[in-house]
Amino acid sequence: MTDQAPAATALSSDELNRLTDQLIEKLKTVFDPEIPVDIYELGLIYKVDVSDDKDVAIDMTLTAPGCPVAGEMPGWVKDAVMEIDGIRSCNVDLTFDPPWDPSRMSDEAKLQLNMF
Repeated sequence: MTDQAPAATALSSDELNRLTDQLIEKLKTVFDPEIPVDIYELGLIYKVDVSDDKDVAIDMTLTAPGCPVAGEMPGWVKDAVMEIDGIRSCNVDLTFDPPWDPSRMSDEAKLQLNMF
């Protein structure tokens, strides 16, 4: 007999879909204080990965590198995600590659900001 750790069980597609919906819902509660649109609709979230152990890794950007809340916003995102039942951890990394531009915004965000 070998002393191997049990294999991690993969998230079912139903569970992953449920988590995806919850993640989007929570990300939409975080706002750039200078723009009245949430960070998800602004297109500031570049990537979200969820491991089988429910560890979440998020790559995000800001509308500008000099954003006054640059030091705080990743914490806001982490706090929002950690409200989801069953999430074990959340790591938020800021990136400016590629730089954000208004083309990343959803149609909903563009409507809210009268950009059509």
